[in-house]
Amino acid sequence: MKMLLTGASGFVGSILLPLLCKEYDVTTLGRGMVNDIALDLTVNVPTLPDSFDIVLHAAGKTYVRHRSKNEWQEFYDVNVQGTKNLCRALERSGVPERFVFLSSVAVYGCVEGEDVTEEAPLNGTHPYAQSKIIAERYLSEWCTVHGVALTILRPALIAGPNPVGNLGAMIRGLKRGFYFRVGNGETRKSVVMAQDIVTLVRLTSEKPGIYNVTDGRHPSLAELEDVICRQMGRNGPLSVPLWFARILARCGDMAGSRVPINSLKLEKLTKTLTYSNKKAVELLGWKPVDVLNSFKLFTEC
Repeated sequence: MKMLLTGASGFVGSILLPLLCKEYDVTTLGRGMVNDIALDLTVNVPTLPDSFDIVLHAAGKTYVRHRSKNEWQEFYDVNVQGTKNLCRALERSGVPERFVFLSSVAVYGCVEGEDVTEEAPLNGTHPYAQSKIIAERYLSEWCTVHGVALTILRPALIAGPNPVGNLGAMIRGLKRGFYFRVGNGETRKSVVMAQDIVTLVRLTSEKPGIYNVTDGRHPSLAELEDVICRQMGRNGPLSVPLWFARILARCGDMAGSRVPINSLKLEKLTKTLTYSNKKAVELLGWKPVDVLNSFKLFTEC
């Protein structure tokens, strides 16, 4: 089957590409010259050389901590306008049978909770979450109009070599000694190995829909920290009591957003937030990889 993959040079896409090539005839589209079709989707509607059986839209601007004045526009341009331009190109070349969109659990806008399901309201207010919500709704309408089977995957924290986002920040903090464990690190988070996305692309061929993507184990921060530290050959991070962490966070609030700890970062370290993968497991027979047993900091040669 012929697949069009966007975002192949990004963190997730670069992990998916070699795995997808084992199952599909893959054409890549993105900004970098390493792509088969080198083009910026935010400003151009590409001319595609052929029609495709399946499109995996993994390109997008991801969440960043440090906000800029133009943050909303940047997220809209990449995650919304880029998606619209891709669909316009597909209308010209021939619409695919299937469209798989890589969204995010950020669309729910949850700060804490356990086993959040796909039926939860989309209350995300951050520009990243808002752009994903708009893109999801656009694709839902577009696929309905054109008779395309749509699958929306909402991954939690994605693990893989040299990760980005909060997991990448944790690794950098542990490496530099700017990270500490709050209490016993019992706060739990949902995580998923990047390669599991490939498995779900295959499994959703007959049962498209919206699926949360998490390994279901929901490791504690202490478990993640220990896995990372062992691979670095280091002892676990210094543990501090919650009352002391709150004092440090208040100091961080006054110092600015680039400090190792502030109230927002402390909130993430102390509030459990997990998402249910029950729908994918029961409906698709998916058996996700255990992150704690599979996560490697770097690509093995």
